[in-house]
Amino acid sequence: MDEIIQQIRDPELLSQIGKVVPFHGYLSTGAFIGIQMFNIAKKALDLQDGERIFVTCETYNCLPDPFQVLGGATIGNKGLRIADSGKMAVVVNRHVPAGVTSVPGIRIYLDPNRTKKNPKLHAWYLNTEKISHKEAIHDLIKAGDDAYTYEMVNVEVPIKPNKCIKMCGECGEYFVQYGEEVLCSTCTA
Repeated sequence: MDEIIQQIRDPELLSQIGKVVPFHGYLSTGAFIGIQMFNIAKKALDLQDGERIFVTCETYNCLPDPFQVLGGATIGNKGLRIADSGKMAVVVNRHVPAGVTSVPGIRIYLDPNRTKKNPKLHAWYLNTEKISHKEAIHDLIKAGDDAYTYEMVNVEVPIKPNKCIKMCGECGEYFVQYGEEVLCSTCTA
């Protein structure tokens, strides 16, 4: 993998890889895709460094990690949501003030119609043969943004419910009540 990284001349991309690898554990193809998608979103939305973003990843696999590290969007700060449909896709939008009900965003996905131009990447993505991360990332570097399809979308901003802490009538532990529940989700399961 070092020889692939040594071919990269973009200092910002190298810096991003340097931040993502310790968090993710290694430079996987999915993590590299996340880095590229982050950069596409950053350009398309004209995001400033450190600007708060909201991200919906359509897979748990590798893709969310670069958005946590590079964009500060985490599950804990409610900036990252996983809607696992098994798609190598993401929706990104910027933070909006309270009361705003929709915001422009971008949906980006790795497009198999576009990966055909890069056979190793295409085979990796469609899982038709065993392709190393090194080979797939080499093709991703060659392809750049051309491996992706993206479109501007309107993102509905959910209304934040009032937080109410109640004691569960079954187990006696306290939980966040969003409706009229009398039992926590553990006891109702």
